[in-house]
Amino acid sequence: MERRTETPLRVALVRQRYTPFGGAERFVDRVMETLVRQEITVTIVARRWRGDEKNESAPRCDPFHIGRLWRDYGFARCVQQQWLGRPEWVVQSHERIPGCNLYRAGDGVHAQWLHNRARIQNPWQYLATRFNPYHRYLCAMERRLFTHPSLRAVICNSIMVRDEIISWFQIPKEKLHVIYSGVDTVTFHPRSKEDHEHHVRSEWNIPPDATLFLFVGSGYERKGLLPLLQAMTQVKHAWLLVVGRDAQERKFKKIANRLQVSDRVRFAGGRKEVRPFYAAADAVVLPTLYDPFPNVALETMACGLPLVTSHQCGASDFLKEGRAGLLCDALDVATLAQHLTSLMDPQLRYRLGNEGRTLAETLTWERMGARLDALYRQVFNADLK
Repeated sequence: MERRTETPLRVALVRQRYTPFGGAERFVDRVMETLVRQEITVTIVARRWRGDEKNESAPRCDPFHIGRLWRDYGFARCVQQQWLGRPEWVVQSHERIPGCNLYRAGDGVHAQWLHNRARIQNPWQYLATRFNPYHRYLCAMERRLFTHPSLRAVICNSIMVRDEIISWFQIPKEKLHVIYSGVDTVTFHPRSKEDHEHHVRSEWNIPPDATLFLFVGSGYERKGLLPLLQAMTQVKHAWLLVVGRDAQERKFKKIANRLQVSDRVRFAGGRKEVRPFYAAADAVVLPTLYDPFPNVALETMACGLPLVTSHQCGASDFLKEGRAGLLCDALDVATLAQHLTSLMDPQLRYRLGNEGRTLAETLTWERMGARLDALYRQVFNADLK
């Protein structure tokens, strides 16, 4: 890529912490790699990040805290005091921090998540959530962020999120830029099936000829594991493999037992490497109650697998025309069961999987990096000359 003669960009990427299971953190990792290749100076501003434990020069904001409210508030204040207002730096935050120059809404709209979550809460749970200090803090910070004069642009990872921001905060549409995450279409590829399918199915005692649905996600309630388990009761000859961490895993195992599907459901826990599980599966199911755009959706399509997800997932941007997968409401167990039943058909799985692979090949990290670079130049060109 030919570089311009303008003053080189320097970008500070803000994210609290790294977790190997976090899609947002993996995105920041790849954004940093992409921008460095484009000769843009990049630094990570975090409480802690992978590999920075022995690097004392790594910029960190790690004030003392007790509890998540104090933690988030302290981190935001540290970033505001140390990084905001520095003309030589473009501050791109992945946290809800008022005053940043760019904000990537990778976590979606918290107010929308609470709205969706209310659908599965009883009145007492709803009131407890509404008056919870942490949720009130996040909603307040979100509103201050989107109305702050320093905010030049918002990077949305789906059209769904863009439309939610407009609906909740009346932000001008021209300030919102939809830039999808990238996916490594070499690492995630249909040919992985030959390398891993037999081993994974043998390890988890899943018949080699059974239709296997895969659920990948930490946070079972939000990702929709309950309606999926309920739908499995209507699909008698299929198996389900659950990959992801949740503090309430034991509770969901009991639910599977109560629904009499536990003999066909396997819980694999959190995994750093999920590629072998894609290779063993016939389709991926994520009937999420709210998800801006999970990496799982991109990885699923890149692996040539059909995706079943909800209208409340940003991946529905691509699936609304009947390509690459099937959609239903997050709580519509009957339709979800119908989708699972239809995917017992290998020909349908093959067609949807091929469509997903074709879509994934257009969503490379290089293309995402080029769009980010163009956005930076567009928004900050006047300041950097």
